[in-house]
Amino acid sequence: MSVVWFIRHGESESNANLKTTHPAESALTPQGHEESLKVSSAITQTPDLIVVSSYLRAQQTAVPTINKYPDTPVETWPVEEFTYLDPIVYKNTTGAERWPTAKAYWEKNDPQVKHGGKGESFAELVARVQTLQTRLAQHPADFIVIFSHGLFLRAVLHTYIIGQYEPTPEMMDRYSHFILSAHMANCAILKTTVDADGRFAFSSFDATHLTD
Repeated sequence: MSVVWFIRHGESESNANLKTTHPAESALTPQGHEESLKVSSAITQTPDLIVVSSYLRAQQTAVPTINKYPDTPVETWPVEEFTYLDPIVYKNTTGAERWPTAKAYWEKNDPQVKHGGKGESFAELVARVQTLQTRLAQHPADFIVIFSHGLFLRAVLHTYIIGQYEPTPEMMDRYSHFILSAHMANCAILKTTVDADGRFAFSSFDATHLTD
């Protein structure tokens, strides 16, 4: 059995409704850097593996933990955010300015749609989640820490709960409601255990380390 801690990145420029140029390049705010220090303090056991998303905000969030445990291997896995809008939409826009386009995407509710031909489809998101779950079930490490993103991590949790990997419109609709009801704070931790047969057990999102 492995212990896996899924950690959402700290507050980013996009979270703060600042203008961003690309979904992969949104950096941490000063508050986000403070949160990354707090989450590092919450990791008191040496991880066997640290996994990071390729997106800047997750990489920056992982830095204090990587520095704290310099002998722990660090790997980049495809646990980046669900980027369902064409990245060109992000250029010099805020989240509020992108919202009408995002709202239209969710209302369309088509798991196969790739917005603008370059956004990630919901079906592709589900495939990434399934690949991650298989990889974790087969991994020999006892304690893995994964720095990732809110939409992706709630997709991981959602598939655990419903046990479905067929990206149907019904599943997409249920997920869209799930992400609205299951809030995951920046630098919150989802603590799970993974059996060799792929079964997961999980707790609620832990954000106690973020309070003074």
